[in-house]
Amino acid sequence: MLYTQGKIDCKPIDVGYDEKRLDVLNTHLQRLIDDGEIQCATYCVSRKGKVFAHGAVGKKSFRKDDNTPVQPDSVRYIASITKTFTAVAIMKLVEDGLMRLDIPVGEVLPQFNTPPYNGVTPYQLLTHTSGMHTDDGCFDNKYQTNYWKMIHDAYKLCDESKKNDFDWIKAALGTIGSGFRVKPDTEWAYCSFGFVILGAMIEKITGMSAHKYIEDNICKPLGLKDTAFDLTPDMAKRSIVSDEDGEKYLSEIINGTHKPQWIGEMLNIPSTGGGLESTAFDVNRFGKMMLFNGTLDGVRVLGRIAVEKMTTLAVSYPNYTWGAKEKERYYGIGFDMRNGPAFTMSRSTYMHEGSGACSLYIDPKEDIVAAWIVPFAKEGWFHRAQFNVQNIIWSGLL
Repeated sequence: MLYTQGKIDCKPIDVGYDEKRLDVLNTHLQRLIDDGEIQCATYCVSRKGKVFAHGAVGKKSFRKDDNTPVQPDSVRYIASITKTFTAVAIMKLVEDGLMRLDIPVGEVLPQFNTPPYNGVTPYQLLTHTSGMHTDDGCFDNKYQTNYWKMIHDAYKLCDESKKNDFDWIKAALGTIGSGFRVKPDTEWAYCSFGFVILGAMIEKITGMSAHKYIEDNICKPLGLKDTAFDLTPDMAKRSIVSDEDGEKYLSEIINGTHKPQWIGEMLNIPSTGGGLESTAFDVNRFGKMMLFNGTLDGVRVLGRIAVEKMTTLAVSYPNYTWGAKEKERYYGIGFDMRNGPAFTMSRSTYMHEGSGACSLYIDPKEDIVAAWIVPFAKEGWFHRAQFNVQNIIWSGLL
């Protein structure tokens, strides 16, 4: 097994944890590597605010002839865990009296101030109940509306002289029919683009980019040195390399030759639905801030009441995404609160996954925060790298 130990604050037994269960965790992760489900894994687990498990298993590169071990501080795209940072940013604006969750989005973004969108609220976007079209793959529908394709196609057709004034929100909302997949407040249906809209709201309210607002008000105060929307050359050098495209991109960042190709990057559209790069350690630290009611090491990011609001059950609507047939999908404000037979965590636990893949779980009852990054080695979604890992980690609690 290719294993690298990271820095820890204490021994597992010091916080009531059975150290032998970490051997089970490492063996499980190696099994997933051997089975070709994941490329490698990094993880960071803390209890009562102290990191007691921090390690990395496997290789940093996808290339068979490169046996460089992945490191505990290796960087990786954390995808939809970004949404939890965006939700915290929105709640900071609520705390500052600059907005509320129940106002129409159209009060901030005029593009929404028209039927049928004029009833959409930030609360609905944060809880995936707005009725807007879901991410690709949520439903078996080859005619799925894709907001990014709408933006891309509209931009291509836009006259060159007008491209500087191109309105990407207007282009995205120019959908066929009612503009909604279902009636708002009837289903839980995963919509990452809703968090992009929340990013646009942050920008309109603060007068700065959503990326900068999140980095300046959340990442930097918490000392998250390896968490950012744009990779630095140093972060790129430490990044996990999963395929040839990623290898080329990282090389461009390191050499300073990268030029935007994707429409979102070209138009500076907020990547607040899934654009952060980070490490398992930094994600764990963000989780500890939430566990301790918005304050960590004397630094206040959010107030206790706001954290309680975010992590109290907000909605429990039917869920049919990705083939699910759930009568009730439990969700907080920006955080997933699902529970059931697949999990061994406490019912008060809140969490979020990121595609490709990674996870953050926060269990207030047990005072434990766990973050892990497990890049999938092939197409698909592998529950053993997500749900099973959670069960193994929680099995060590004494």
